[in-house]
Amino acid sequence: MRYDADHLPAVQQEILEILMHQSAYCLFAFLFLPLSSHAADLNIPDSTRSAFKTLAADARVQQALAFLKADDANTLTEQKAINVIPAPPFKERVRGEFYAKRLTELGLANVRVDNEGNVIGLRAGSGHGPRLVVSAHQDTVFPEGTDVSVHEREGKVFAPGISDDTRGLAALLSVIRAFNASGIKTTGDILFVGTVGEEGMGDLRGVKALFREDKNIDGFISVDGTDVSRITYLGTGSHRYVVTFKGPGGHSFGAFGLPSAIHAMGRAIAKIGDLTVPKTPKTTFTVGTVTGGTSVNAIAGLATMEIDMRSNGGPQLLEIESKVLAAINQAIEEENARWHPEKDFEHITVDAKLVGDRPGGAASPDQSPVWISALATEAIGQKQSLTDASSTDSNVPINLGIPAVTLGGGGKSNGAHSLRESFDPTDAYLGPQKIFLTVLGLVGVEGVAPPALVKRQR
Repeated sequence: MRYDADHLPAVQQEILEILMHQSAYCLFAFLFLPLSSHAADLNIPDSTRSAFKTLAADARVQQALAFLKADDANTLTEQKAINVIPAPPFKERVRGEFYAKRLTELGLANVRVDNEGNVIGLRAGSGHGPRLVVSAHQDTVFPEGTDVSVHEREGKVFAPGISDDTRGLAALLSVIRAFNASGIKTTGDILFVGTVGEEGMGDLRGVKALFREDKNIDGFISVDGTDVSRITYLGTGSHRYVVTFKGPGGHSFGAFGLPSAIHAMGRAIAKIGDLTVPKTPKTTFTVGTVTGGTSVNAIAGLATMEIDMRSNGGPQLLEIESKVLAAINQAIEEENARWHPEKDFEHITVDAKLVGDRPGGAASPDQSPVWISALATEAIGQKQSLTDASSTDSNVPINLGIPAVTLGGGGKSNGAHSLRESFDPTDAYLGPQKIFLTVLGLVGVEGVAPPALVKRQR
């Protein structure tokens, strides 16, 4: 798809210029994403299957799996303890400090909080293998002041954020304890990371910073959600805008005849609501929030809306973005034409600011993280499901061409992103078991099985 800037409205020209100057994360390496796959059979090499079978049968690995099951109640206790530490968007510091302390107490090396707020700890391998990141995000969607206290009834745990992604953070700690209990020596290095900025306007700032600062990462696992059958290796791209309409404002009676910022925004919303998108690849849009005006008896001089656009296809995301920006531009023209303002300052103007750019990406299922996580799923007695594309921390490595998957942390979640969010801990230990086996298969175990993850050329 090619854009001719000379034929774009002013707002679209400005946005196009912004996009052209974005970092590498803004580049769409994907032309389209394949449909979801639920095939039971993957093209896993026989050598990979054999090595994993040997690894899973090792006595120390079996000991670690038994430990993870026994550690289940302890993991849930830690999950609840983490959850009561608020971590609203851009304010994850207190939770991050707690998590850094836990990583240090569990014996990880070089535990630190980077400039973005990511908590990073190293479990070193023999020095001859790949470098794998295993992560969960610290932040929740809930604003500061939200009651995040934990309540239990009928065997379930209720609290905002208890599943997304407090479960992931707790699962990682259980996996580290299993390493400590078994004494397994891996070939590759493992970086355990609690990222920031995965939710809302965070724009994946934590994982973007991680890959910006560390060029030696060979593979990536994001633990997000709970479903242990899930394997996600595709990333949904998204663009988010804050659009601000400005006008002269004035008394609703005395200044009647001046254009209104809210009326202009209303025209834009109506036009956006009438847009059509393809079903495949899935493409969506929504005006998520609106604010504006000063009084019931005033012509609005200021109005703002936030827009979210997503697609599993790069061209389709750019297309809906272009249509939305055109609708905004047309709405301004219509509002100004309706009232014919005489002076420049009486016209409605608009500022459309790109505030979220989550890179999407397509990847092949024929890669080691997919193979190993599928084998790990079978090893814990579950059936794997290669799911639709989604938007998680894995988007960034997928976009960069680095093998990555998103896996569930175990248990069952309900009501995510709502105040009624809950977690069912039934058989939740299966999540840490799957993560543990996937990590081992990717980084390898000294004297048992080689790493399935390949070191990238530096």
